[in-house]
Amino acid sequence: MIKTKLYTIDLIEESEILWKYTTIDSGRSYEIEAPVFEIDGQEITASLSDIEKIKTRQPGNEVVEYVYRGELEADRLLALEIYFRIVEANPVVRFKYCLKAEKEIALTKNSGSDNLTYGGLKFGRNKKYKEVQLSQFREDIHSFTLEENQIHNRDFENKLSVMGPIFISGDEEDTSLLAYEHGSQVPDAYVHFQLSKEYRVEMEAKKGNYYDGQKINSDGEYETIWLQFGAVNGDEDYLADKYREYVLKFMSVNRESRKPYIFYNTWNYQERNKWWNDKTFLASMNEERILKEIDVAHKMGIEVFVIDTGWYQKTGDWQVNTDKFSEDLKNVRDKLDEYNMKLGLWFDPTAAAVSSQMLQEHKDCIMTRGGEKPDPHPIWETEESYNMCLVSRYHEAFAEELIRLIKEVGVTYFKWDAISQYGCDDPHHWHGNENNTPEERANCFSFELVRYMNKVVNRVCEECPEAIIDFDVTEGGRSFGLSFLSAGKYFLMNNGPYFANYDMPTPEDDWINMLVYPGPARAWNCRKPLTFDKWIPSVLFLTHYLPDDPKNSQIINIASLILGQNGIWGDLLDISDEGVDRFNNILSRYKEVRNDITESSPVRSGVISAGSPEIHEKISAETGRGAGVIFVNNHLSGSYEYVTENPVDTGYTVVGEGIDVEFDDKGRANLEFEFRQPGAKIVFFGT
Repeated sequence: MIKTKLYTIDLIEESEILWKYTTIDSGRSYEIEAPVFEIDGQEITASLSDIEKIKTRQPGNEVVEYVYRGELEADRLLALEIYFRIVEANPVVRFKYCLKAEKEIALTKNSGSDNLTYGGLKFGRNKKYKEVQLSQFREDIHSFTLEENQIHNRDFENKLSVMGPIFISGDEEDTSLLAYEHGSQVPDAYVHFQLSKEYRVEMEAKKGNYYDGQKINSDGEYETIWLQFGAVNGDEDYLADKYREYVLKFMSVNRESRKPYIFYNTWNYQERNKWWNDKTFLASMNEERILKEIDVAHKMGIEVFVIDTGWYQKTGDWQVNTDKFSEDLKNVRDKLDEYNMKLGLWFDPTAAAVSSQMLQEHKDCIMTRGGEKPDPHPIWETEESYNMCLVSRYHEAFAEELIRLIKEVGVTYFKWDAISQYGCDDPHHWHGNENNTPEERANCFSFELVRYMNKVVNRVCEECPEAIIDFDVTEGGRSFGLSFLSAGKYFLMNNGPYFANYDMPTPEDDWINMLVYPGPARAWNCRKPLTFDKWIPSVLFLTHYLPDDPKNSQIINIASLILGQNGIWGDLLDISDEGVDRFNNILSRYKEVRNDITESSPVRSGVISAGSPEIHEKISAETGRGAGVIFVNNHLSGSYEYVTENPVDTGYTVVGEGIDVEFDDKGRANLEFEFRQPGAKIVFFGT
């Protein structure tokens, strides 16, 4: 038995119920069904005997990992290992399974499709059910957003399936969560939840989870994706609060990715220079300008300075371009060190230039489709490159290249861009062979891609715990879900929708993004994905706001970014001195309470980006510290009142005019705001 303050886990031998989760307070039990594999053409339920604990370790972050092993089939010397990662004071448990065999066996697909069930649960009829989707790509904002969909009794009766990756069941007294860690864009599911008439839910492989004939022997194993289960004595909002805490503090051992740093990225100005100044994307990529930008960034309060594409000579080898910068970015790094700022750099992990040493040593790892190797293509005004397959031995070399850059250049933040979930069906990599169809190999590549991305992240962070790796998901067709959040974070939104997203003709020789100007419109767009914050902390979805004058626009953008997305980009050298000081003053207040804001579940009133008022409360229920932020998005002047849900620290700072703050007898703040035009106002509590 595993026992925490909140629940117990009991393993059950020789049963289709593999383990049981029981809450301490209510005694409510949830029976987790055993996984089912197709092995050598036979469907096998993992009912185990002789279960024993074989290992306990502490990966970090208060997480304890328990590994149990049970005999699955004695005649084939087949065993299953069960990994549990638990936290004493949080109800969520991560788990995965690992098949082991002394004699060679193979995972098969007699039906022609994946035959693998990760497990399931049987619920009662009188519960409420919900699917939480993370990867709905909305064309109107050109970004992924979270969507919650009610599941009805008729959906069980008609045996529908839902994608998730989070499935909620419960009522006002008890609520549970079942989830899987993978990623893809809705509706392209690789794993899904299959419903049945008995109010039973199974997590099933849909495609790509393995390839037909995949061998397991004494030298290898089959390891499933990580899965999650948790239950609380409370309603859905309480479960969401505890799950959010789990993702923030315990899901990843790479803690640096969870910290609310203020980021700056050079890309927006590179685009401005191209489309507004008739220059090239890389014209501003030179030491003189970057050093000046660092000076301004420091004065504004920025902590991570990210040099986007163009700092390198060529992809693959990732050497600093010494025509533009001092060797190994020495002068840039020295100035950042002087200001105690972190250095970030842009990468395309799948690109290797034609003349690179990386390509010469890994030609067998080039992505192919249909037996053809695509022609090399330019990478942002640098040398032509081939696309490399991360689901091959290449991923190990790329990880070592990033570690070299940590040691030699001092980079600790890595922005990963241009990783499409689709693109390789090569039979000589690690996602199938000549006995599999090209479609099967392509599906397996798409499934395995994020797992190999995570291997690289974890290898880098093991070498350098201060490293942060951001995966750019600013376009559709990228692996988006829970899996990458176990290792890093997301770079969520670029410059928003293109003209084409609104069925408008794309202008020639002009910026094809619609929302690239100062003012409230871009911020409306960028705030829409704050829907994630109920379940997944917004600090894991880096989004960049504009710093441009005038004052009203700056306050709108600062008020938006402090809700957790924490990114800034634009023309730093064109901001007025007053504007630079404004950023510094407000961000200094934010930094006093940012940990409270990061840890606080959101309380909202009004519609995000459309309501007037649109109110965001990010106040710690424990400390009373945090912020209340209000936006008015129309042109009607008027006054608005709001009473905070949580009691607040009575020390406060206001940003903006026309704000009155009083306190009621329960310690809550009664806020009154007066607006004469669209804008934003902030009240920091605890400053």
